[in-house]
Parts: sequence; structure tokens; C-alpha cells
Amino acid sequence: MTETKKFPLISGNLSLDLVNTELVRRGQRQNLLLSKGDVLDWLHVIKEENSFWDDQLFLKVKERAGQVLLCILEMRAVLRDRFELIADGQPIPAEFIAFLEKKIEKAPFTYKLMNQKLIPIPVGEVEDILLSFIAYDALTLIGENKLVSLKRCSNPDCVLLFIDESGRRKWCSMKICGNRKKVARFQQRNSDDE
Repeated sequence: MTETKKFPLISGNLSLDLVNTELVRRGQRQNLLLSKGDVLDWLHVIKEENSFWDDQLFLKVKERAGQVLLCILEMRAVLRDRFELIADGQPIPAEFIAFLEKKIEKAPFTYKLMNQKLIPIPVGEVEDILLSFIAYDALTLIGENKLVSLKRCSNPDCVLLFIDESGRRKWCSMKICGNRKKVARFQQRNSDDE
């Protein structure tokens, strides 16, 4: 998965990558989606991973960026709450599935064949389209039973979530938390040797 300077795209899943737009830096929880521009930047980065996002969608988002920002933040709050509970071993509640299905109902899908692959394309208001994509991704994770592998980073100060299908992964990313832990252990050993 790609990591950018601003957005840690560590999961390859749209819904988890949205949740991970909230992180901890220098001991402070930070929201990476503070403005309309931040949402546009995030969507631009996400577009690289999702070829079905087109320029026309970005034009629509720019026209309604304020509303899009509010809807994205509300969706992120629900996803974070539910995903954290699931990562802590709680079952996936039926009302969460119903919530996601309602988001898709507001922008139901049509399909297009792109690069020999059938791609779902939501139809509706731009904020509903974005939420439909995100809900579809979350429902796909549920349908493929991947959320049983949903984990929190082993760094207690980190709030990033990821899917650990190997059962061995401890860190959200070696670049973000794993390396910091290794450096801290190295410095501790060196100070103990002195």
C-alpha cells in the first residue's frame, strides 16, 4: 500500500483509509480533513488507487466541497467507532450493516466495464456518490469476512487501523510506528550499556 506525506494509505481499502485520516502526531490526535482543500487532496490521492474516480466527479466535488466535507467527516466518525469495536473483538452489528446499505440506497449503482472488469458506479448527488463508494468498500470487507483480521496498531499512541491477514503484523506501518519502536529500543539498549 502507498503512503503519502499527508495521508497514510496503509490498508488499500477506501473505508479504512478514510478512518485513517485521523491520526496521532507528537502525542496529539490530528484530523487530516480540516478543510475543503484537504478533502480534495485526499480524494486526489485516493483516485490513484481507484481508477473509477473520474475528473467529472472531482468537478462535482469542488462545487459542493463544503457539503462533501461534512458528509465525509460524519461517515468517518461512524466508521471509526464501529471499526474500533470490531478490532476489539466485538461482533459486527446488524444496524451498522443497515447504515451502510442506506448510504448505498441514496446513490445506487450502475455498472461499467473498465479494463475487462465490471466496476460499480453510483448515481446521485456527489456526496452520496462518495459515501456510496465508501459504504460499498466497508460492506465488501464484511462480505469477504476481512474485518475479522481488523487490528489496531501495537503502538498505544497510534489510532490507525489495518487488516492483518497474516496474523503476524503488529504495526500500522513500519515507516510510521514500527521504525519508531525499533529506534526507541535501540536507544534504550545504548543508554543501558553506558
